[in-house]
Amino acid sequence: MGRSLKSKTIHGIFWSLLERGGQQGIQVVISIILARLLLPAQFGLIAMLAIFMAIAQSFLDSGFGSALIQKKDATQVDSCSIFYFNIVVGIIAAGLLCLVAPWIAAFYEEPALTALTRFLSLNLVINSFALVQTTLLVRRIDFKTQLKVSIVATIGSGIIGITLAYRGFGVWSLAIQSVTSTIFRTVLLWFFSNWRPSLVFSFAALKSMFAFGSKLLFSGLLDTIFRNIYLVVIGKFFTAADLGFYSRAKSCTRLTSENLTSSVSRVTFPVFSKVQDDISRLKRGVQKALTTLVFLNFPLMIGLLVTAKPLVLVLLTEKWLPCVPYLQLLCVAGLLYPLHVLNLNILMAKGRSDLFLRLEILKKILVVIAIAVTYRWGITAMIYGQITVNILGYYLNSYYSGKLINYPLKEQIFNLAPYLGMAMVMGMGVYSIQWFRFPNNCTLLISQVLIGILIYTAINWIFRMPAFVEIIDISRGKLKLSKLWLCKN
Repeated sequence: MGRSLKSKTIHGIFWSLLERGGQQGIQVVISIILARLLLPAQFGLIAMLAIFMAIAQSFLDSGFGSALIQKKDATQVDSCSIFYFNIVVGIIAAGLLCLVAPWIAAFYEEPALTALTRFLSLNLVINSFALVQTTLLVRRIDFKTQLKVSIVATIGSGIIGITLAYRGFGVWSLAIQSVTSTIFRTVLLWFFSNWRPSLVFSFAALKSMFAFGSKLLFSGLLDTIFRNIYLVVIGKFFTAADLGFYSRAKSCTRLTSENLTSSVSRVTFPVFSKVQDDISRLKRGVQKALTTLVFLNFPLMIGLLVTAKPLVLVLLTEKWLPCVPYLQLLCVAGLLYPLHVLNLNILMAKGRSDLFLRLEILKKILVVIAIAVTYRWGITAMIYGQITVNILGYYLNSYYSGKLINYPLKEQIFNLAPYLGMAMVMGMGVYSIQWFRFPNNCTLLISQVLIGILIYTAINWIFRMPAFVEIIDISRGKLKLSKLWLCKN
């Protein structure tokens, strides 16, 4: 049973990383093309609406998705009840957004936001029809199916967005791309998923999951609001172009740190939930997940930090150059993101959504204080505030989750410090290359990336770091399976 769960976990993480990596790789290409065709201020307009869409999306799931994953004996009645509940909430949320759209536009003093808000609210109604399918795929640790869905939806909507941007639709090309992506994704999830709703509904089923899910809902709302609150503050007190620069820098770090973490954490949460009563086994799983994540995340964040300027110049052109200092500082904040998420996964897997909520409230108070102190000195100062809050937040998360599984902060740091040291050595090597003469920024960037990979791989090979060795073994196993599959077919 242990080997079966381990195999399922490895298989799930492999396909989850492939799904995220494939989708985001395509999305990067699409974003680069759109960034060249559109203006920073047009991206800023969409970023102004991010918090409202994200809040509505949090209500749409209402924490029942996580409750369905965590519940050991989930039934068809549970799934159907959540499905119909999601649809009702999706319609109500979209209607409310349509009503408040003029007030949102007045708040930012951007009249174009009224129509954009109403159009983007369609995402909520469409997405409500696919939330249960997505949740059940996560519960089964089936990310292979999600890979197919994500790739097709991203390519299809990307082609539409680029075509519209090229024809001069401006900010509407981004809005239409978003809605068509949701349509493609929902249709494909219904096509690939075996689950179908029955004509059953139970308030009792919802009530039984509400105790767990409601706390995650409020925690998720807090996280959503405060994850996007910087967009609101910057959009209100600075220009749309400034917000465009910040949101572009933020999207670069999300592409790496947050998507990598999400790929692993959405596998580890259901896996941790299955072994929640076996503390020693749960601790071993957390240790492996943490070291694997930082093995990948630390060099990505530090590498992105030192290559930020040539990267922006090569991919996005000089008009996006002001986002470079924001990107570099956000990379520092991104170093800690995986540590936050996995420590919170422990609380959810142990059913401690009450503690999860208390921690989120405390950390959001810290965010408010940081913004109140730093906003008057500009966007750079606000990002320094983010870094400070991230450090304090990691301490709080690890303190309580560490108590539950006997894995305190001191032991976590001891496990993770070698990977940070190696990533910093790699970063210094990559940074030093810029002092040599290169014919252009593209050659410099390629050289930095290749040297960074060589240095980091060599250091891990010399010291035989556990996460490196395990990833190599897993990759070899997957390669053998692929060869066998090809031979049979």
